[in-house]
Amino acid sequence: MVKAVVLGAAGGIGQPLALLLKTNPLITELGLFDIVNTPGVAADLSHIATPAKVEGYLPPDDGLAKTLKGADIVVIPAGVPRKPGMTRDDLFKINAGIVRDLATGIATTAPKAFVLVISNPVNSTVPIVAEVFKQHGTFDPKRLFGVTTLDVVRASTFVSEVINDLSKAPEIVVPVVGGHSGVTIVPILSQSSHPVLSLLDGDKLKALTDRIQFGGDEVVKAKDGTGSATLSMAYAGAEFATKVIKALAGEKGLIAPSYVHLDADKEGGAALKKEIGKDLDYFSTNIEIGPNGVERIIPLGKLTDYEKQLIAAAVPELETNIAKGATFQKAPPAKV
Repeated sequence: MVKAVVLGAAGGIGQPLALLLKTNPLITELGLFDIVNTPGVAADLSHIATPAKVEGYLPPDDGLAKTLKGADIVVIPAGVPRKPGMTRDDLFKINAGIVRDLATGIATTAPKAFVLVISNPVNSTVPIVAEVFKQHGTFDPKRLFGVTTLDVVRASTFVSEVINDLSKAPEIVVPVVGGHSGVTIVPILSQSSHPVLSLLDGDKLKALTDRIQFGGDEVVKAKDGTGSATLSMAYAGAEFATKVIKALAGEKGLIAPSYVHLDADKEGGAALKKEIGKDLDYFSTNIEIGPNGVERIIPLGKLTDYEKQLIAAAVPELETNIAKGATFQKAPPAKV
């Protein structure tokens, strides 16, 4: 019996994400919340012949609390999409308050749920959620995840294009570490399951790295002002949520990338901090997921000199992003 909740379920990511979760046979309840249209989305999904019972709520009459009651896993794609010319950091001023309010609802209604944050900028919104939970005395770093799976999905796809075999895309695995925006996204192409470095000279390697780091810009530009990556993000979010749900069900050895608090595994987190040369609180890397959440933070392993340079460039940006999220919740700006 697993209850999954999507906060922001009527949006561009929320609807396809809710659809994918509805088709997951391990989910028996699906709770949907948004500020508009959620009952309609729930009614539509409820006609699909899968086990999950679907309910959708709006803010009135404690809708958020009703949605969250009994939740095992909560996925948060809520927020405004990125538009041309906007960075993920530009979204912070709007999305920070949205995430804070939703996190408050989770901390008070479903504090033991696994929380999967999709809302951008992930590098900053995950620290906001953590600070909210700390203020309520319910923070467990093992149960908080920033969803960075899309970076790995993109890397797999783009590498399959380089080797000219899209049929290999589903089985290609490229570790992507750091964070979830621009230069904080660091693809470890030297550890690709399908060797690709031999096909890339310096310029081609940089071009592929840049494409993985800024792949979201391709979508924003192609949508010409109408939105950002929603369908691919929903797919990636569902992929990660499925691994968390499988771990809840007792499956072992589940490895996935995630942006996590490094106290989730103190030994592994300390080793990772030594690798990156900085005492950061959060970092995205491969983790092992178990029934209690983060079981193990996996070291980066051997890196090329180029990859070490990418890590070095990512760290200061991550440090700024993390501080912005933590500071916002500790001393949120006055409402205007």
